[in-house]
Amino acid sequence: MKRITIILTLALCFALPGGAYAQRCLPGMRSIQVTGGMADGIYSSATQNETGYYFGASMATYAKNCNKWVFGAEYLERYYPYKDSRIPVAQFTGEGGYFLNILADGSKTFFLSLGGSALAGYETSNWGEKTLYDGSALRNKDAFIYGGAITLEIETYLTDRVILLITGRERVLWGNSTGRFHTQFGVGLRFMVD
Repeated sequence: MKRITIILTLALCFALPGGAYAQRCLPGMRSIQVTGGMADGIYSSATQNETGYYFGASMATYAKNCNKWVFGAEYLERYYPYKDSRIPVAQFTGEGGYFLNILADGSKTFFLSLGGSALAGYETSNWGEKTLYDGSALRNKDAFIYGGAITLEIETYLTDRVILLITGRERVLWGNSTGRFHTQFGVGLRFMVD
């Protein structure tokens, strides 16, 4: 009987293709991620370009069904053309949200998630300097901001502990004087810590 069990086990090992995968996105697993990309279009150093860039860091904790809680911080800088120069507007935000896994392959190598987050932070125009180089006064005020974001995230495992992220998100913020909506797209890396 023992011999038949061993032969059947070996036969199944050779008959079934594929490799062994580590356990992925189990409830309670945590990761740290860094992201960066463009805000409101493709960034350029041209003085008439209104776009910007962002980068952020966060921590994710997996829940059931490969869903996850995400908490982190983000920096976004956008530019507004003014004569022959640009006026920077920077946002520092903290976020907390939940990401719902909406698609995954059988080997748990590829995931598509949709997330909603609450955001709060601070926005500063021209780094608090209200008088411009030509003597004009900047009327935008520094302010505390609040709102939310909807994020579509694609993730694929490069190794069992390193994940490549491709993200697209729309931020909606109130309390500021420079616009409520910001579209972001970028890439990032997630590192599993346990």
